[in-house]
Amino acid sequence: MAETIIRVKDLHKKYGDFEAVKGISFDVMENEIFGLLGPNGAGKSTTLEIIETLREKTSGEVYVNGLNLDESPNEIKKIIGVQLQTSGYYPGLNLTELIHLFAGLYNEDIDPMALLDTVNLRDKARAKFKELSGGQKQRFSIATTLINKPRIIFLDEPTTGLDPQARRNLWDLIRDIRSRGTTVIITTHYMDEAEVLCDRVAIIDSGKIIALNSPDKLIDELVATGFEKPREVKQANLEDVFIQMTGKHLREE
Repeated sequence: MAETIIRVKDLHKKYGDFEAVKGISFDVMENEIFGLLGPNGAGKSTTLEIIETLREKTSGEVYVNGLNLDESPNEIKKIIGVQLQTSGYYPGLNLTELIHLFAGLYNEDIDPMALLDTVNLRDKARAKFKELSGGQKQRFSIATTLINKPRIIFLDEPTTGLDPQARRNLWDLIRDIRSRGTTVIITTHYMDEAEVLCDRVAIIDSGKIIALNSPDKLIDELVATGFEKPREVKQANLEDVFIQMTGKHLREE
């Protein structure tokens, strides 16, 4: 049976009179892909930033791999990897040099080419970050989260703005990372993405969790209420047509 790797209990975050997070509690199990879903301003990014040690909480308890956030924030930083929506890299350095730079910050000895292989970027080893396509930038950004060999990685809307081939390629990469024993926490506004990737999702609205279960069970619960779509659900969608007709391989300059 999987162990709990993240435990959040009665988490609150206030900014003056405004309460962004209102008593959130949830567990993440080891080696699952866990999704935090919600509209903009719901509190999901604030929640993740607290777990990532990037933002202070107002009250509540957070444990990461058994470590208390209040007592061991630096130890938590050593076992997590964080990929943000926007990432800044030194413009004059190529990918190999950037990996060496990050490895030095983590005091890790790493083979840049082997790491680039994991995200299918070996042929871009001498390219600068600004020269990459959108999908390549996202894959490299994820690669940098793996340098310290983390137990958990956090991905904040990793496929936003990508074309269908790049998006599905990134899905495969996320599954591959999980298959190697890493727990993945992901935020996304694409519900089809959450349905395909996530073992469980928590839906947050107005600072509170309003639902938490596997995507299949949440859908079944909705159907059980008598909900019906206005038209028959087809076995494929337009994105499936696009991928089938144009191929899944990446089209990168």
